[in-house]
Parts: sequence; structure tokens; C-alpha cells
Amino acid sequence: MTHHAASSSTALLTDRYELTMLQAALHDGTAHRASVFELFARRLPDGRRYGVVAGTGRILDALATFQFGPDELAYLREAHIVDAATIAWLEEFRFSGSIWGYAEGEIYFPGSPVVIVEGTFAECVILETVLLSIINHDSAIASAAARMITAAGGRPCIEMGSRRTHEGAAVASARAAYIAGFAATSNLEAGRTYGIPTTGTSAHSFTLLHDTEQDAFRAQVESLGASTTLLIDTYDIPRGVEIAVDVAGTDLGAVRIDSGDLVSLAGSVRRQLDDLGATHTKITVTSDLDEYAIAALAAAPVDGYGVGTSLVTGSGAPTSGFVYKLVARTGIDGAMLSVAKKSKDKASVGGRKYALRRLGSRGRAQAEVIGIGAAPPGDNDDRPLLIPLVIDGARVFHGDLADARARLVASLAELPDTARQLSRGEPALETIYEEAP
Repeated sequence: MTHHAASSSTALLTDRYELTMLQAALHDGTAHRASVFELFARRLPDGRRYGVVAGTGRILDALATFQFGPDELAYLREAHIVDAATIAWLEEFRFSGSIWGYAEGEIYFPGSPVVIVEGTFAECVILETVLLSIINHDSAIASAAARMITAAGGRPCIEMGSRRTHEGAAVASARAAYIAGFAATSNLEAGRTYGIPTTGTSAHSFTLLHDTEQDAFRAQVESLGASTTLLIDTYDIPRGVEIAVDVAGTDLGAVRIDSGDLVSLAGSVRRQLDDLGATHTKITVTSDLDEYAIAALAAAPVDGYGVGTSLVTGSGAPTSGFVYKLVARTGIDGAMLSVAKKSKDKASVGGRKYALRRLGSRGRAQAEVIGIGAAPPGDNDDRPLLIPLVIDGARVFHGDLADARARLVASLAELPDTARQLSRGEPALETIYEEAP
């Protein structure tokens, strides 16, 4: 069999069974039935009180290149994945349906219809894997990152987990973390692709390269200026602080601590910096931080956090648990029918959904209200959650990351205060289903 170089198409980011279902449905004529698929989570990760939607923009980007070109078709043909009739259908495929969803930065809860895909069975079913893989990953990272931002209490957080995950996931993680409120990333591809601010100065290897710590600090300051951040824990921290201020002067931008008892070290380093006159020099801490470690540092004189491994692995919840299910389709008579899986522990709710965030008189969220078959009756305070993303095959949503960041701040502010606690708890809002009359 011939090996083909990877192309820019996203069409083969697909599980084989999507195409075998397509082939069988084309064969018996059901492929062209109008269908509604929904992407939702049956539950939040254990103990989490809310989830954050991220990845919507990336699925729209992926959809734009979800086409079966000569290379993709050649692989399917040579590997005998599907028959000639299915190859012919895929060759002409362009998504012509409509997609609705929660905008990035929106909060979701169990059952929230985060993405709704409407079209023929054939064109909806083959999108399952690419939609799930993007939303499951990005929402997991954004949900963890939002908890870290809450714990940081206004102090900036930097994403620096690229070396702890897949290289593609690293870029996506930086984007998701930025949506959740992170200030910057260490990843240059994320900076180039998404316009996220980038930051970074030096690692321990740079200090070890030089004959003395003083030589290393001097080289860095002469090259990057006194506003740089000097890494002070390669040898001895108190001595490192002393040398840093001696070399850079009292205008030194920041020092970074990457090991040890960060709470006590931050206090002693702050006192030493102040005694040396470097009262405006900031302290950044890194070293296996997660939301709990950040919360423990709340009372310490820390000015910023660098977060890596825990962030890019979802801080214990590396996937969001979203599923993609057929909830409605046309029957033999052409009328739409609700359909749902009934299996134990994995039952779903049939019918096309419509979602509102029920708000009280003071603008506080009270429930996630999901209408089945029609929009639930709301009042003037209730906020619709589903927005059009793609209509009749054309992308209509072009929100940017600044919009997503602002949306998350506003959505979190609506929730009860208990939602922002880091301790284990139930979802902050109850999900209520309302059937159309």
C-alpha cells in the first residue's frame, strides 16, 4: 500500500465507523433523511461545579477544510475502507447544513446542548469525531484554566505547558487557557496563529552554561534589559537574589522561583528584595502549580504564576466527556421524529433542544433550562444560549478571543458565589427540561 503525506484536509480526522455507517445508509437510502445531532455532556467531571465551552472557533476552522480531496479518496480506495458509491459521494461532499452552539467562553452544565448540527444524516454523522475531539479537549483545558484564574484572584497566569503535551494540543491548550483568562503563553505558534501575547526569558540551562551565576545574569540583562525576569533558584536562592539585584539594579523586572516551598520562599525573597531597594521587582512562581497550589499562595507576596503540566492535562479532567447523539430525524412520512438512546446509564433525551440561562431579578443565574422541540417559555430576564454558527453551509459566526474572554467573565459573574469554590460540589445550576406543548 502507498503511504501518502498528510494533507491540510481535516476529513480523515474521522473514526472509520462514521464512513461505514455512511456507506450502509447510502445503500438503503436513509443517508438523506433530515437529522439533528447534539453534542452534550451527561455530567461534569467529578466534583466540578461548571464547565467552560472552548474550541467552537477551532471546529469552524476545521469544518472549512473538511473535504475529501484526491489524497484522502486515494487512501480510502486503496485501504478498501468504503465502496465506490461512497467514494463518489465523499468526493462531492461539502457540508450544507446548519450548526448552532454555545459561544466560546460560555458556561455549560450537564445536558447543555453545546453544539447542535442539522442536515442530512450523511453530512452530520461524518463530523462526529472531529467535533468531539476539539470540543472535548479545549473545553477541558478552559474549565481547568478558569478555576486557576479564580484561585489567582487577579494575579496574572502564564500558560507554559507546551513541553508536557502533544505539539498540536499545546497550541490548542494555549488558546483555551487564553479564553479562560490567562494573560500570555510561552508557545510561539499560539502567538502566531491566534495573536496571544507570548512571554519567556530563560531556563536553568542558561545559568549552567555560564561559568558563574553572575555571568549568566549579566548576559541576560545586557541582552534583554533590566526589565527581564531572572531565574534565581539554580544554586542558592538568597545568593541568587543578591546577585540579581547587584547585576540588574533596583529596576529589575522580576525574579522567578521554580522549586522549593513557594509560600515561605516568596515571603523571604520579597523581604530580601525590599531590603535591597528592589521594591518594584515582581516575583513569579512556577513548579507544578494547579488551582489548589495557586489558592495556597493567595496570602504570599507573589505577583504571577506560570502553569504547565496541570493546565494542559485538564487538572485531573483531561476530557470533558462530551458525546454526539442523534436526537431527531425524519420518518417515512417526512415528519420529524424524536429519537433517543435508552441504554442503562447512557440514556439521552430526544428532540431538538433550545437552551436558556434562567436569570433572577438581580441577574443571578437560577437554572439551565432546555426546551425540547421548541424554545422554553422565558421572561425578559432569561438569556438565550444557542447562537447560529453555520447556516446552510456558510459560516456566520466570527467571534474573536477577546469576545470569548469577556463572555466568560460575564457568565461566571451570573453564577451563585458557590460556583467559584474549588472544593468538590454539585453543578452550580440545575438542568431543567421543558417539553414543547
